[in-house]
Amino acid sequence: MTDTAPERPALTSTAPDGSPLRVVILNQYYMPDVASTGHLLHELATQLAEMGFHVEVLTSRPSYGPPDTWVDCPMRETVDGVHIKRLWTTRFSKDNLLGRAINYVTFMGQLFLRVLFTSRKDTGYLYTTNPPFLGFVGAIVSLFRRHSYVMLLHDAYPQMAVWVGTIRKNGIAEKVWHFINKMSYGRAKQSIVLCQKAKALVCDTYAVPRENVHVVPNWADSKALNIKPKPESQFAKDHNLNGHFVAMYSGNLGLYYEFATLLDAAERLRDEPFRLVFIGSGGKRNWLADEIIKRELTNTLLLPYQPYEKLGDSLAACDASFVTIARGIEGISFPSKLYTSLAVGRPILALSEPDSELKDLIEEHRVGGWSGLGDPDALASNIRTLMNDAEEAEQTGNRARRLFERAFTLRACARQYAEVLLASHPLAPDAERTATESINVEAEESRVA
Repeated sequence: MTDTAPERPALTSTAPDGSPLRVVILNQYYMPDVASTGHLLHELATQLAEMGFHVEVLTSRPSYGPPDTWVDCPMRETVDGVHIKRLWTTRFSKDNLLGRAINYVTFMGQLFLRVLFTSRKDTGYLYTTNPPFLGFVGAIVSLFRRHSYVMLLHDAYPQMAVWVGTIRKNGIAEKVWHFINKMSYGRAKQSIVLCQKAKALVCDTYAVPRENVHVVPNWADSKALNIKPKPESQFAKDHNLNGHFVAMYSGNLGLYYEFATLLDAAERLRDEPFRLVFIGSGGKRNWLADEIIKRELTNTLLLPYQPYEKLGDSLAACDASFVTIARGIEGISFPSKLYTSLAVGRPILALSEPDSELKDLIEEHRVGGWSGLGDPDALASNIRTLMNDAEEAEQTGNRARRLFERAFTLRACARQYAEVLLASHPLAPDAERTATESINVEAEESRVA
């Protein structure tokens, strides 16, 4: 299958003098760092460059993962048409709060001075939430210089920190953080969020006009990830997964996802031809390892992250893919692994709260089955339905891939980013900047078509 995102009129990516419009993306992590946001932004930057923009990235040297993942990179280089500028920063473990704070300070301090003294009035800036208060740099700089910027919300803080318990609800830290956010979003020309609940959070919490906040989902690589028969997967062969119905969770095993229900369902399926496979690492990995042993779940495997170049093969080893999100998290975050699961054409087994956008998408487009958090009987029933009807499971997977091709390819999502960037760019033609009102409408139509 091919990338079949609908064709739309070409965007104007040149300034009035014919030069490419300048865009700067700011994020702490960028490829070849192992952070997922770094890879997403590399794909976005590359696509924007292919669309004719002059794209620069201001980032740090690789430091997200353990030291053995750090790659020596030039402080300045051009990769895939993107001009990358790296700042020297400390590289303490992000698992240590003090070390992470020092990393933030060394990155933010340098970045603030760099932007303050080099900001250009002919450039559009895209600030991410990595680190969470990065957009505050844009807000402060805009007080002193003509500085047009867009905010990109991945994970919402301080809401996430309150949910985890790192800071106290209604405490001074939360109030200061809200003040920073209100200024960051308030001075931004436009903002981008991942889902409708995130849009409501930004608009309602920080009094941002709804027409200035645009829902643009993340994406997956439509070329690297495609439908591949399970018997052809080397990963399936290596781990003896053929001959079993395999439900897989591949990704971040972090605090924001629901795994207890998956283990409970695996207990109910222990005497059936079923395998539950976890691939990844994160804050709950050790807990999962202990639970698998304690429950004597011989039908459950816990495996490490697979190299990116082998991701398509490992995802092809499953018959259905899990996408979960913990209670109270949707809107604060959104599971981007949904898009890789859709891309490989496997039915989705979704776990969320009943009023979830994830549930609505799964059920409206008939690309899998939904179960409520803490309802392993419903989850086991959904698994059995797919396990006992191979033809329907295949058709469901094909619908998943078609949905992905319509709405969640890099090309489709980069187009929406470009529209938002043009709507705020100081040198964009008036026709491009006045198209803002249609961005959310057209994006929503493309997802439900």
